[in-house]
Amino acid sequence: MNNRVVVTGMAAMTPLGLTWDETWQGLLAGRSGIGPITQFDASDSPSRIAGEIRGFEPSKHIDPKEARRMARCSQVSVAVAQAALADAGLELPLENGERTGVLMGTAVGGFEQSVIVTDGHRAKGWGRVNPFSAIAMLANMPAHHVSCLAGATGPISTEVAACASGTQAVGQAAGFIRLGAADVMICGGVEALVHFAPITSFCAMRALSTRNDDPARASRPFDADRDGFVYSEGCAILVLESLEHATARGASVRAEFLGHASSSDAYHVAQPHPEGRGAIGAMRRALMDGELAPGAVDYVNAHGTSTPINDVVETGAIKEVFGPRAYAIPVSSTKSMIGHAMGGAGAIEAAVCIATIEQGVIHPTINLETPDPQCDLDYVPEKARRADVRVTLSNSFGLGGQNACLILGRFEG
Repeated sequence: MNNRVVVTGMAAMTPLGLTWDETWQGLLAGRSGIGPITQFDASDSPSRIAGEIRGFEPSKHIDPKEARRMARCSQVSVAVAQAALADAGLELPLENGERTGVLMGTAVGGFEQSVIVTDGHRAKGWGRVNPFSAIAMLANMPAHHVSCLAGATGPISTEVAACASGTQAVGQAAGFIRLGAADVMICGGVEALVHFAPITSFCAMRALSTRNDDPARASRPFDADRDGFVYSEGCAILVLESLEHATARGASVRAEFLGHASSSDAYHVAQPHPEGRGAIGAMRRALMDGELAPGAVDYVNAHGTSTPINDVVETGAIKEVFGPRAYAIPVSSTKSMIGHAMGGAGAIEAAVCIATIEQGVIHPTINLETPDPQCDLDYVPEKARRADVRVTLSNSFGLGGQNACLILGRFEG
């Protein structure tokens, strides 16, 4: 089977806001969500900035007793899933849970729970350790809690593919519907861990920006003065349906899923292949999966991390795939405003692509002030741009050389 797959709902929570509308309006305005770290004392860290979700109160979405048993990533996922299902016009519990699945992506899940256990044991002994921490830290818990929220008893899985997790989750979820294994898939990505462990580790790698005195200008993809990425948190969830199912219930369609592919660089644990081999392969195979020529793509949402190596390699990969036309395709980086939300990034960027198609406007890449000769494409610098966008390509290239690309398009009926 090869059912058509459409998007009927979406929601997000990012450093720019607790709702998708707040995030989208912030992106169009070119507003940065990056600021000083508040979730732990980062005063002795080389990088003291991050993109934090501010003002999130789990008790507004989840029973307080249950929330205490959940890692922050699961709490955020449930809140965003509630909003996405409401956007899709689906009431809870779902009528046909057996035909509804869940697929979430995350890079590190509830890792902070392992630190809480360690600290608690050292301070008070094993008898005072939260017995739910061992469960809360598991990477599959966001998917579990979302499935419980929806009463979804169909296919369930978790993608753990570093920075490509969210993109891979949406693509794999669409595959369940294409094959007829589900009618509805609740899918996306999440990271909610502004924590000393990853921040310290990435600082040791010299991967993070140290522009601490000017957080809003720290994430600067494709700019000659970029000095590393900005760590952040965020979540986006999409509701995918078979076109037949969406039509039967009279749902509004926001966009159509067209193609997806993944690849491995098989090269290095932290650096992309210098010739962009994996990135090129993922983009080409995503186009092939969607039966699309490169000329069909109207906009590329770049991985665009603001690291010296990635931005050059991604630029070269786009040129290789699209040839001379690469210079005519608008490319922008969502991470310039919200930082890198790791496992949540690709799903957020998928939502960006959907909004771009719907509203005919491309958000800018901010902080692109000094052109890098090696990064010479049209990155939509500083200001949003009106454009007739029918087909979008979204790139996610992760640590461990795991790459994923997603193609979404305007629903043509």
